[in-house]
Amino acid sequence: MPKTIDANLLSKEVMIYLKEYKEDIDGEVETVANSVGKNAVEELKQISPNGARKSYCKGWRLKKDKLGKNKYFVKIYNKTDYQLTHLLEFGHATRNGGKTKPQPHIRPTEEKYKKEFEKELKKKIGGII
Repeated sequence: MPKTIDANLLSKEVMIYLKEYKEDIDGEVETVANSVGKNAVEELKQISPNGARKSYCKGWRLKKDKLGKNKYFVKIYNKTDYQLTHLLEFGHATRNGGKTKPQPHIRPTEEKYKKEFEKELKKKIGGII
């Protein structure tokens, strides 16, 4: 038997439902962002250039943070050799006037995991609706 609601209380009931829905969505966003972020960090550790500094590959980290009520983000960064990320990704000038070959590894990983995040989130949210 359907639940009956007084017309005056309808807006309150809708707001309660929307608040619960938002909390469910927030939880799914956080879960998916964390899992996709961890996968991206692991991939970066595997595909990063392995030159003179072995610590560069091992330095990738994931930072999770909430900004206010409605913003959650994960940031992937290199803790040990952050100065090298731009130089390796785009190449740089050498002492003798030459230029090193770029070794793109960050941007392709970013693009791949952006799409994966979107796909996983749509799958999870689709199950809530």
